[in-house]
Amino acid sequence: MAKKQSPRPQRSGGKRKKGRKPADAPEVQVPAATELPVQPEAPAAGETSPEDVAPPEAEQLTAEPPAPEATPAEAMTPVEVAPEAEAPAPAAPAKTKAKKGPKEPKAKKTSALDAAAQVLAEAGEAMTTQAMIEAMAAKGYWTSPGGQTPSATLYSAILRELSTKGGQARFVKTERGKFGLRSRQ
Repeated sequence: MAKKQSPRPQRSGGKRKKGRKPADAPEVQVPAATELPVQPEAPAAGETSPEDVAPPEAEQLTAEPPAPEATPAEAMTPVEVAPEAEAPAPAAPAKTKAKKGPKEPKAKKTSALDAAAQVLAEAGEAMTTQAMIEAMAAKGYWTSPGGQTPSATLYSAILRELSTKGGQARFVKTERGKFGLRSRQ
């Protein structure tokens, strides 16, 4: 038993599928530039002919690859070869750069972790990250560059240092939410 297909109207004109050319579009083939002969202009009185100035055609073809496609207007335009100077002008002497002395290092901004270690050393007790941020701002060691939660960022940075450096970390977690400075012996 064959299934019945619903009759669909044939598509015409309006929309076309991707990748298909419309049936009524004619294909245009552009002749290549090498097919049409190019005739050079006759030199005027007192000028040198292009053959005297231009290199032989074999060298010219290797120097310039032919254009892949050319429009008929471009193909009919004669090619003019610019006359080359017999003696090239001497190049200007190259400028030598004066060696600069070593740059003075800029004052490095204190990072939040360095400032937190400094605040903890001065306080001598464990602090929360919020208290550390307030103390750093009050003493002028570090200020937030505009972030909304600098205490959460500091907390995360301290935990990252604890996990990566382990026993060599500057901080130690004393209790939930509080960090102290590791004692150096």
